[in-house]
Amino acid sequence: MVPVPRNRSNLVVEILRVLVVIFGAAVGLQVAENITTSTQPVLGVLTAPMVGVIVGAGLGYSLGGVLSRRLVGALDRGEQALGGITPEELVSGAMGALLAAALVAIVTWPVFLITTPLIATSIFAFVVIVAGAFGFTVAQRRRSAVLAVASRAGVAVASGPGKGSLIDSSVAIDGRVLEVARAGFLPGPVYVAQPVLDELQGLADASDERRRTKGRRGLSTLDELRHRHGASVSVLDDEVPGVADVDAKLVAIARQRGLALLTNDSALAKVAAISGIPVQNLHALSIALRPPISVGDSTQVSLVREGKESGQAVGFLDDGTMIVVESATDAIGTTVPVDVTSVLTTSNGRMAFARRQESP
Repeated sequence: MVPVPRNRSNLVVEILRVLVVIFGAAVGLQVAENITTSTQPVLGVLTAPMVGVIVGAGLGYSLGGVLSRRLVGALDRGEQALGGITPEELVSGAMGALLAAALVAIVTWPVFLITTPLIATSIFAFVVIVAGAFGFTVAQRRRSAVLAVASRAGVAVASGPGKGSLIDSSVAIDGRVLEVARAGFLPGPVYVAQPVLDELQGLADASDERRRTKGRRGLSTLDELRHRHGASVSVLDDEVPGVADVDAKLVAIARQRGLALLTNDSALAKVAAISGIPVQNLHALSIALRPPISVGDSTQVSLVREGKESGQAVGFLDDGTMIVVESATDAIGTTVPVDVTSVLTTSNGRMAFARRQESP
């Protein structure tokens, strides 16, 4: 989760405190003028209105600090619980803040008709700021609904490609996502839906040893992904409680939030792709990254020089993979059919060992 900058919170606290101080001073002045109209000093050189302003401002400073910190603290905790702010969250939050502030302003403006301008202004500004902050938090949390309403109302809202990945339980259980993250091939934040956590927790508590091991491995993978690999991992609430199936929930959440679905489940990947959701299939990735040749494959290789060991000849495939062929020095300068016996990955690339095919 992304921490809220303290300087921003402190600024809001001080702004609200100043408004409460102004309100307190205005109330103190109003009370003093209602008690007496005398302009004679009542406390040293201070007149009654001056005393009222000082006392009111002092009380406002003390009470305003406590009230402002509590309000900002509550809003900060709510914002932190939502994880990192995406562009969609920022747009929907701004729309919610403007709408809430406008509605409260309409309801609150009659305060100018029933009290002095100074008191009315402080009350009005305080309430509008709090309403705007509350509206931002609520709209940010429900951004999919806010953006949908804005779209139906004809407001153009940019919606670029997904800015994160929604992880499936199959990926967490598999564990290879840790290597993908370590290699830097997991762009953007990672989101985990609460139903997936519930599913993993259910597996971890199962009586069957195999299921229990899978659940614990999945929870351990998510924990390590968050704490050891620096990935931004946020938990999303169940936003579609009316849907019972976990896979259907993931498809709905990914579609609503504009996220890519990170999964190893081929059936889920097909459903997501049909629904227009970007799919990151780790199993397909592993197939794409496997060596061009593997143990047991047959291929043709042109031998160009001797190897380090006696009888070895060395050749290269079109992609640069070096193949060492046993007992083939007599075939240097020719192309021979070989059977691959082993494949190694080194810091300099791949190399394979092979033996010549026997002549029919």
